Amino acid sequence: MDVPTEFVSFAEKLADVAGEVILRYWRKPVEVESKLELHRPVAESPVTEADREAEQRMRELIEAQYPSHGIIGEEFGNVRAEAEFVWVLDPIDGTKSFITGKPLFGTLIALLRKGTPVLGVIDQCVLKERWVGANGQTVFNQRPVRAKGVRQLSEAMMYATTPHMFSPGLEQQRFLELLLLVKRPLYGCDCYAYGLVAAGFGADLVVEADLGIYDYCALVPVVTCAGGCMTDWQGKPLTLQSHEISRGRVVAAGNQELWKAAVAVLNKKVHLEISPSLLLGESWGTCLLRKI
Repeated sequence: MDVPTEFVSFAEKLADVAGEVILRYWRKPVEVESKLELHRPVAESPVTEADREAEQRMRELIEAQYPSHGIIGEEFGNVRAEAEFVWVLDPIDGTKSFITGKPLFGTLIALLRKGTPVLGVIDQCVLKERWVGANGQTVFNQRPVRAKGVRQLSEAMMYATTPHMFSPGLEQQRFLELLLLVKRPLYGCDCYAYGLVAAGFGADLVVEADLGIYDYCALVPVVTCAGGCMTDWQGKPLTLQSHEISRGRVVAAGNQELWKAAVAVLNKKVHLEISPSLLLGESWGTCLLRKI
C-alpha cells in the first residue's frame, strides 16, 4: 500500500512531540517503577513518567487528527485495534538504556493497515537521528539509505538486546546455534540495532524473542523499505494477526541471502552439531562467554 504523505508527516510530528517530552527527563532524576510479567524470560521491566507522558501526548494528537484510527500503546493499552488504520506506539523502546543515560533507546511509531505495518519511525531524540520507512524507501535524517549486510553467517555481526530474552529450551537452543555460526554477537542496542541494519552501517543481523507488538511493528517498514528482510523465526510476515503465533520472535537481516541462512537455523532446516559440554556440561552464561 502507498502511504499518504500526510500520514508520513504526521508520524514525524508524533516523533517530534515525544522527543520534546523525553528530553525534559533525559539524564535527570526520574522515578522508575517496575512492571512485573512473571511469564516472560525477563520478568521485570522499568517504566518512567517520561514513557507515560510521551505516549499520552502522541495519543492525544492521534485522537484529535484521526479519531477513527486505532491505537496500540505499551503504556495505555489498545483502542479500536480492529480499525483499518492502527497506530502502534512505544514511547521509549529501551527504557533501561534511558534510565542509565545511554542514548541507544528510541521512540517507535508504526502505522498498520489491516494489521500490516506500512509505515515505521525510529527516533533517537538525543542523537537527533531518525529513520522513516514507507512506500519502498527508508530515509535516515531525510537521506535515503539502503541495507547491505554480508552474505554469510560466518561473517555476520549479529545483535540482540540481551541473551536473557530467550526462554530456556527451544529459544535458547536456536539462538545458541546461530550464535556459534556468526562472526560476532553483540548486545544492548534495542531498536537502534535495526536502524543500523537498515542504514548499512555495519550491523548485519538482529535476532530477538519475547517482543511485544509495539516493540517491532515500526521496525518492519524501516528494515524492509531499505531493502532488508524482517520476519518471524519461521520466515513469515510480522502482522498484528500473527503476533500470537510468532510470540515476538523476530529476525532482521541486511539482505535476503543472510536472512535465509538465519531462518534456516532458527526454523531448524539445518542442524548444527554442538558439543555436549556446551549444552549439558556448561551453563547458558558460560556458553555465551565462550563465544564472546
